[in-house]
Amino acid sequence: MIRGGSSYISSPPAFSNDAKRLLVCTANTVSIFSTSTALQVASLEGHTAAVTSVIVVPGTKVLCYCWTASLDGTIRYWDFSVPELLKTLDVKMPIFSMVIPSIVGQPAESNEKPTDVFAYLSIEDKKVQENRPKAMHGQIRKCNLTASRMVGGLILKETPQPEFITVSSSGKFFGIRNKRKLHVWSVPAIDSGRSLAKKITLHHSKTLSVLAFHPTERIVAAGDVTGRILVWRGFGYRTFSTGDELVNKEEEHPGVRGNDDADSCSTWHWHSAEVKVLSFSSDGGKEGVLVVWQLDTGKKKFLPRIGSPLLCFTDSPDPTLSSISCADNLIHMLEMPSMDILKTISGIKVCSKESFYVLIFKLHSHPQLPHSFPGRYEGLSSGFAFDYTSGLVALRTESYGIQFYSLFDDHGMYEVQVCERNHQPGDEISVVVILVALSQDGSMMSTVEVKLPEEGIGGLVCLKFWALGSENKKFTLSTVIYEPHRDAGISAVAFHPTRHMAVSSSYGGDFKVWVCNDEIQQKGQTLQNSGWACLAVGAYKKKPMTAAAFSLDGSVLAVAAETVITLWDPDKNVLLAVIGETLSPIVTLSFAGKSEYLVSVSRDPKPQLSVWNMSKLSLSWSYRLHIEAVACAVDLLSFAVLALLPESSMCTESNELMSQGRDGAILLFNVMDPVPVATWSVRKAKGGGLSFLQGNPSFLEENISDGNAPKEFLVYVNGDHEYVLFDPYSNEANEVSMARRKGLVELEETGQVGYASIYGELPEFKRNQTSLVPSVPSERPWETIFSGSSHNLPPLTRLCAAFLESLMEKRTAAVE
Repeated sequence: MIRGGSSYISSPPAFSNDAKRLLVCTANTVSIFSTSTALQVASLEGHTAAVTSVIVVPGTKVLCYCWTASLDGTIRYWDFSVPELLKTLDVKMPIFSMVIPSIVGQPAESNEKPTDVFAYLSIEDKKVQENRPKAMHGQIRKCNLTASRMVGGLILKETPQPEFITVSSSGKFFGIRNKRKLHVWSVPAIDSGRSLAKKITLHHSKTLSVLAFHPTERIVAAGDVTGRILVWRGFGYRTFSTGDELVNKEEEHPGVRGNDDADSCSTWHWHSAEVKVLSFSSDGGKEGVLVVWQLDTGKKKFLPRIGSPLLCFTDSPDPTLSSISCADNLIHMLEMPSMDILKTISGIKVCSKESFYVLIFKLHSHPQLPHSFPGRYEGLSSGFAFDYTSGLVALRTESYGIQFYSLFDDHGMYEVQVCERNHQPGDEISVVVILVALSQDGSMMSTVEVKLPEEGIGGLVCLKFWALGSENKKFTLSTVIYEPHRDAGISAVAFHPTRHMAVSSSYGGDFKVWVCNDEIQQKGQTLQNSGWACLAVGAYKKKPMTAAAFSLDGSVLAVAAETVITLWDPDKNVLLAVIGETLSPIVTLSFAGKSEYLVSVSRDPKPQLSVWNMSKLSLSWSYRLHIEAVACAVDLLSFAVLALLPESSMCTESNELMSQGRDGAILLFNVMDPVPVATWSVRKAKGGGLSFLQGNPSFLEENISDGNAPKEFLVYVNGDHEYVLFDPYSNEANEVSMARRKGLVELEETGQVGYASIYGELPEFKRNQTSLVPSVPSERPWETIFSGSSHNLPPLTRLCAAFLESLMEKRTAAVE
């Protein structure tokens, strides 16, 4: 079993002390990436819920220890160089954020006597009664990590919801934002279980979104939802002052609201949307622009066109290296201060469901697109296309592109930009890629995009064909077809299994067979243009064509005409047969491998899964199930479906699964038997995908030790694009770790320094043992001692002794 597709941006990452590793919270684990290659090299596994914080213990470059906190209520201490779990502390409440000020501010090498280490936690108290007028679920608590216990009875602050804690780089202050307030605590110089952290509150007129502390001075900055940045200077001198500090209470405090404890407050406004990232000395917002401000002059430097909103900025011990986390599940390594992007850690992208379904509603109801997308057809919501042989999944992105993601390696490969888009905050999405299809060998791709009219002008449907490059293995645009079915929307696109042929079906009542020019050229003729052209057009009683599929050998084309299935000869464009009728329009058609069976799926108002016998032209069996996705095995008589569990069911087992968050089930069938071969309950099934994949030989050879590698995997991708690959025909669920794979370690940095770090290692020369200079001095050694190549010379100690001895006058002792 292989898991992947986790979010890389749920929590801020952390650099190792040598800045050669980046620790990233990924679901229940912490993934460790190399900053030089952006590849995963290890992982910390043990938490049973999402990891929310990872903190690297400062020290010398060879020390590799870190603390992690999780929603499972535990804090764990790791040696991430091995990796190995060293300590576990259970606080029995979900931890949403954690800071450890004492280790943040400590020097790399300290000879002081070690004291207890305290952490400040943002937790959720689930025991709070909901019927209270103002239920406070969030709490800021203190924990003694050395003694492995919470500081009893001490609650620093209660909030409606758990808030993210920000700590200063000196470890002297930490704070949270609470609506329009900023709460800042001063950490006691000698922290203990009895010492209390003093608190001040700074006020603002708008809701605050992020805060940051200056690394050396008493300056705190905050960003709000309107794009403004507020900078409080000299905060806390009255409240946090010690006895020997003089505080002048009569001075004016420009910009400070009320009786807030700060010397001054200045406001900067450049961003047009909510400020999401703020760090000294960088900040950014929803515009997807990184802005570096000079505090004294207010001058700005920009890194524009990042492509998505920024979520987090992280400094490393190396002042020339930083990272930014983006909302599209990317982490960019930046060279500072030039802000050049060095490497990118690419996670699987998730398209916003809200914006997608709003756009689908517009497509259903827009008057300029009368036949585009009838509301009763919901098959277009599937946004996945799988490459059976290479183990890639193609999925739509919010930036009008298609991301290709490796399911076996769990990292992004590349992205194809279907339609150009510059990210702007609050801009209305007017173009959506509604369909993506791949050929069986992965060499061809087709996309369908829809552009809504602007003020009643310019709406259109566009069909594009793409070809895979032979050298760079990336898709390039081959053909663009505007309005392929007049003013009607496209319901499905399917490729011929062996030829450069495709079919597109439309809600307007027809389907078209497309061929690449190399399919219709004469033998021996040189290919001049590889574009696609229409070969044939078909229709059936003017009914909407809602789904299409080729048989495995390509001899039969099945097209759904609303509630009936029509069978065609794709070469002659001749109607062969028509199969019975379903209760609702068919949205998906799939041939079950090399068998004579065809699987169809109907949606609302009466959902149905049906299996049809092609030889008898009749219904074999059916179920009344709401099917989200269908996958058919290539060489076997098996197929799998992803079914949604009913929200209201009399079945006790179904209710129990729903209470556990499992809203769907995967059913594996033999096409000739209505009784499922196997079933698995799953989470987040709505909007999920399913497919069979060929086993990757190189991956299986490296990771499957028992030699019983499956020839075919079943992959399930849920609505949040998290996925799992497993052998559907095996009862064993052996987990394959994605942490360390053969080949990745060789690509990592080798710890070179000096000359080797700049020019690389010098070549090693093999010495010829027979040509070494003899160490016994001759009568005239200086004539031959320096002859030959320099790398063949004997050691300097031997050279000096022989040379000096040759200069001395030899005397013969007289014998009396």
